[in-house]
Amino acid sequence: MTGLFSFFFFIYGLVFGSFFNVVGLRVPSKTLFSQTRSYCDTCNRTLRWTELIPVVSYVFQRGKCRTCHQRISPLYPIMELLTGLLFFMTYYYYGISWHMALGLLLIALIIPITVSDIVYRKIPNQLLLLSVPIFFIYRFFFPLVPYWSSFQGALLAFALVFSIILLSKGGMGAGDLKYFTLLGFILGWQQFLLLFFLSTLYGALYGSLIMVIKKASRKSRIPFGPFIGMAAMTVYFYGEPLINWYWNLFS
Repeated sequence: MTGLFSFFFFIYGLVFGSFFNVVGLRVPSKTLFSQTRSYCDTCNRTLRWTELIPVVSYVFQRGKCRTCHQRISPLYPIMELLTGLLFFMTYYYYGISWHMALGLLLIALIIPITVSDIVYRKIPNQLLLLSVPIFFIYRFFFPLVPYWSSFQGALLAFALVFSIILLSKGGMGAGDLKYFTLLGFILGWQQFLLLFFLSTLYGALYGSLIMVIKKASRKSRIPFGPFIGMAAMTVYFYGEPLINWYWNLFS
């Protein structure tokens, strides 16, 4: 039964991944509600239901629109598959529980922000502002122990990232600051420190790889939002074991 439900969560993840993709692409451009039906971004043709099947439609259409034959961004199937995998892992690790609900809420926050930051180099305020009351309500009913760890996490995140922005003169943006602060509130101060370390590590590894492959300069602007999201999901799944391992190692 667990395997069957895991499969269903993967399918649901593909479907929600398609929606999160659209949100991440259209909220910054203020076109989310410009049409009630999905449409091609190039020729504006309303898409048929057969063209909206996550991943499958992209494969059968060979990554192109049927009408204008313009290439469809591979970001669509990639994010659909990633969301499906994250939904699957969330259910597989935690089953039907309130902690599973936290994971799904995190995914709903992270995927659109990741898409937006990749495409527009921007973390939309609208997505963050919408998420604040949702996570505040969640933490009201399911607080961390101790409960003030959420506020410590938010304060630490704000102070640390704001200091980096001042010292680096643009190394991070206001969107990163707000994103980190919200995640600090959600995860608490200990897991935030792990989140910050991992996001920096992921970003540094990616930046080094890009410099080797593309010979990009050190000043090339790389969106940091995807690495924050990647680190947040790592902490969600493995945060407590990693923190316990660290304390046991140095105790």
